[in-house]
Amino acid sequence: MRKQAGFTLIEVMVVVVILGILGALIVPNILGRAGEARVTAAKSDIKAISNALNLYRLDNFNYPSTDQGLEALVSKPGGFPEAKNWNPEGYLQKTPQDPWGNEYLYVSPGTNGPYDLYSYGADGKEGGEEQDRDILSWEL
Repeated sequence: MRKQAGFTLIEVMVVVVILGILGALIVPNILGRAGEARVTAAKSDIKAISNALNLYRLDNFNYPSTDQGLEALVSKPGGFPEAKNWNPEGYLQKTPQDPWGNEYLYVSPGTNGPYDLYSYGADGKEGGEEQDRDILSWEL
C-alpha cells in the first residue's frame, strides 16, 4: 500500500495562527489610512478639475461663472459669459463629487485667484482639523 501525503491538523493550525497574527498587525494600519487616502484623492481631483477649467478658459477665453458652475465642464453652459468655442466632447465626463459624496464648491471670480475651488472635507463644514480640514485649490 502507498502512504498518503498531506498536512496534519497541527500544521494547518500553525498556518492559521500565523495568518491571524499577521492580519491583526496589518489590518489596523491599512484601515487607519482610509481618511488620508480620501484627502489625497480630493487633492488630486481638485488638480484635475483645475486642469479642465484651464482648458475651458483656453477654448472660451474665460472661466465659467459661479452660476454656470462646474457643470459647464460637462455640458455646454448657457448664460454669461457665453461659451463660444465649447468643446463638444466636454472637459469632464461627469460633474465631480469629493470622496465624501459632496459637490466641489466653485466660485468665479474667486477671492484667491481667477476662481476658488474647494471641498469642506470629511465633515462637510467650513474649517476643521485633519480629515475635516478644507481642501483649497489655492493651497495646492
